Amino acid sequence: MSNTLVIIPTYNEKENIEAIVRATFSQEKLFDVLIVDDNSPDGTAAIVESLQNDFPNQLFLEKRKGKNGLGTAYIHGFKWALNRNYEYIIEMDADFSHNPNDLIKLYNACAKNGADVSVGSRYSVGVNVVNWPMHRVLLSYFASKYVRFITGIPVHDTTAGFVCWTRKVLETIQLDKIRFVGYAFQIEMKYKAWKHQFKIKEVSVIFTDRTLGESKMSGGIVSEALFGVIKMRLKGLPK
Repeated sequence: MSNTLVIIPTYNEKENIEAIVRATFSQEKLFDVLIVDDNSPDGTAAIVESLQNDFPNQLFLEKRKGKNGLGTAYIHGFKWALNRNYEYIIEMDADFSHNPNDLIKLYNACAKNGADVSVGSRYSVGVNVVNWPMHRVLLSYFASKYVRFITGIPVHDTTAGFVCWTRKVLETIQLDKIRFVGYAFQIEMKYKAWKHQFKIKEVSVIFTDRTLGESKMSGGIVSEALFGVIKMRLKGLPK
């Protein structure tokens, strides 16, 4: 058993899931992987189940009954990890927008360099995004600027979904009180960690847009992030 769990939420990721799992297990450091599948109609979970024959003690699968949002999938995974002996828990997408080769960077930032949270950041050093249309790059970049302005959080890439959390952070944050489910979920988690005075370190990574499968981006997710930030700032967050 590894001391680090990589949580990968999935919905209709049959084109990517085997490759991302094998790429994660090919790293020099041993990682365990938890797939949280939201009842994908394309058979993603069945592919994971077949892969468990190759990785019986490293690959785990949690099947949920419906598509309930990225945030709730991660909360499910966080709770699963906290019920076991993992010291580090990493969020990663299934579509290779997050490079598995960067997992060790996030891990080392916490395990060796003292961070409580490490963020795979697209914007800490320039703009490191590949294959996105310009309007989407601008939306993401200025959304993070907007969040910094509204909340004061000293993080350049607040919507990043490639994040390593130490166990103590997830134990401190009251996961049942997380309000948001889309991009705002990523903002809220980082904001709460910062408000608890945990050390957040950004690690520069290159984000590459998916080449297989369909994006889960929607207007509702963007609206939640834009207006949710204002609500967080004005109402505060329960600790």
